[in-house]
Amino acid sequence: MILIHTPSAKEVAAYLDLFRAALPQHRFISLDEMTAPEAVRYVITWGPPPALFARLTKLEAVFALGAGVDKLLARDDLLPATPIYRLLDGGMAQQMSEYIRFGVLSYQRHMDVYRRQQAAGVWKMLAPKLPADVRVGVLGLGEIGSAVAQALAADSYQVSGWSRSPRQVPGVDCLFGDEGLDELLVGSEVLACVLPSTPQTQGLLNAQRLAALPPGAMLINAGRGDLLDEDALLALLDAGHLRCAQLDVFASEPLPHGHRLWQHPAVTVTPHIAAITLREEAVRQIAANLERLVAGEEAQGRVVRERGY
Repeated sequence: MILIHTPSAKEVAAYLDLFRAALPQHRFISLDEMTAPEAVRYVITWGPPPALFARLTKLEAVFALGAGVDKLLARDDLLPATPIYRLLDGGMAQQMSEYIRFGVLSYQRHMDVYRRQQAAGVWKMLAPKLPADVRVGVLGLGEIGSAVAQALAADSYQVSGWSRSPRQVPGVDCLFGDEGLDELLVGSEVLACVLPSTPQTQGLLNAQRLAALPPGAMLINAGRGDLLDEDALLALLDAGHLRCAQLDVFASEPLPHGHRLWQHPAVTVTPHIAAITLREEAVRQIAANLERLVAGEEAQGRVVRERGY
């Protein structure tokens, strides 16, 4: 038996229809239909309720309906030995590339400045910049980050990328380790972050590292909110060291009413929409993985708990 759960009943119903059509030989149920928790072997989920996994005594694996698994790894009701599988893409790489490219293009064409000029009633043209004149740093070179970096390089931006261990991405100057991070920061007019939340990345963009960005730089964070010191960002924006920020993720979500980020003239806020799981692609990946597990084979996208992804 396979349990499907998300906080949205409408979304659960849509996933049930898709999975039942894809794998009619298996029984898929919602949480409301679960009368025998001990019969559940697999869970496909996003945002499961507290203590759910403690009830599933025969659970063999959990499939996340997304690329981020930090909240699943933090669960105290999920045994460390239980495998967790994440989506490798699910249609998110293209969406993330579009989101980051939108921010970089806005920076290149001074759109953030023009929005502030509009609010002040100022008519002033600024000197244009070509893509080749803009240096972009991408934090995170996994499946999605590599796709983002390559898309930016194809747009003719000067692209550097950073990861903890060495990577090779065509058209991208790849850096790694602490020294590589320092080099990336000082050379990035636009810093785009697509890192996951792990013990190593939490708090990575602190006051010192944000201040290492060149004057007039832009920050785009579409990774996880706990990577960023929001107060330090606001201080650097207020001081004029950073020009603008485009933020899709936050330490607390939804972003609390009254938070300064909502009203700051140099900040664009989006509600965690940079890359949303596409149902059909997610079902295709997870269905294939389920078939592999049933056949006694290893599935793709298994999370390495020590790394956090």
